[in-house]
Amino acid sequence: MPKLGEFEHYINQLCQALGHRDRHRGFVDYSRGLMLPLERKSVEPLAAHTDPLHVSAKHQSLHHLGGAVGVVG
Repeated sequence: MPKLGEFEHYINQLCQALGHRDRHRGFVDYSRGLMLPLERKSVEPLAAHTDPLHVSAKHQSLHHLGGAVGVVG
């Protein structure tokens, strides 16, 4: 899948721009979540879809990421 490879490369470049390694996983999940066919693109539905077994923790992680980079849904 060439397009998936391009996306991964692009996301990796953006992760490097974030600087903080602890934000990378949340950023990747958030970015992928925005492309999902979800009715609502806010943090809670994204958390529920990207990590259904740990929704509360993922919600907090994504919300923290959004606040850190200025994007809160």
